[in-house]
Amino acid sequence: MSGSRLTQQERQQIALGLADGLAFAEIARRLERPTSTVTREVMRNGGPNGYRSDLAQRASERRARRGRPTRPQGQEARARGEGADDAAVREYEEEFTTLLMQQGLPKMAAGVLAALFTSPTGSLTAAELVRHLGTSPASVSKAVASLDELGLVTRERDQGRRERYIVNDDVWYRSTVAGAHGLAQISAIARKGIGVLGRDTPAATRLENIARFSDFVSESILRAAEQAREVLHTGPVEPSGDTAAPDPREGVTGDG
Repeated sequence: MSGSRLTQQERQQIALGLADGLAFAEIARRLERPTSTVTREVMRNGGPNGYRSDLAQRASERRARRGRPTRPQGQEARARGEGADDAAVREYEEEFTTLLMQQGLPKMAAGVLAALFTSPTGSLTAAELVRHLGTSPASVSKAVASLDELGLVTRERDQGRRERYIVNDDVWYRSTVAGAHGLAQISAIARKGIGVLGRDTPAATRLENIARFSDFVSESILRAAEQAREVLHTGPVEPSGDTAAPDPREGVTGDG
C-alpha cells in the first residue's frame, strides 16, 4: 500500500493519532506507511496542531483533479534534462517543502523556496509560481516578502519588466550562521543564570556546562561555515575523477 494515496480512513487515523500525542513514526507504523508519508501529509495540511482529516481529504481530492503538471517544454525542459520524471520531481519537491516547514518556514514560503531551488534557472516569476503551486498571487506575494526579509531570495526585473525572484546561493550559509548565533545566545543566557543562582550551586554547574558546550559548537560551526562557503558557488562537477569539487577541509590543520 505504500505506493498508493492515503485514504479517508487513514487520514482519520492520523488525526486520532495526533490527538493522542503519538509521534509521526508511531502513526506511520500503525498505518504500515513510511514515516515521510505521514510527516508530509500532516505538515502540508495544518501541522500537528491544525490537522483535520476532512480538510486534508478535500485538499487531496482537489490536487488529484488538477493532476500532475505537464512535462516541461522548450528551454525549461532542456535545462532540466531529457528523461526527467516529472512525478518524481514533484514528489521530491514536496519532501523538500516538508523539510523546510519542519525547519520553521511557513507552508507557502517553504513551497516557494523549494520551487525556486528545483527550477532549472533558480528563478521564477510571480505568475510562474502561482501556476506551479496552484495558489493565489496574494499568497505568493506574501511568501516572497517574508523570504526577501530573511535574505533567502532576491528580486530583479527581467526584459519583459516582470519581477523575477531568485534563490540566494548563500541561503545555507546564512541559515547555518544564524543557527550558530542562536547557540551563542544560549551560552550568554546560561552564563547570566550562573550569576543569578550562585556559582557554587548545582544549577550553576549545569548552566556552565551548557554554556561551554554551546560556545564550542557555535565557534566550530562558524569556522566550518567560513571554510566551506565557497562550495556553495562551485560549478557543476564533471564525472571524471580529477575534477572533483574543492574539499573545504583541505588545508585545515588540527591545531586550529
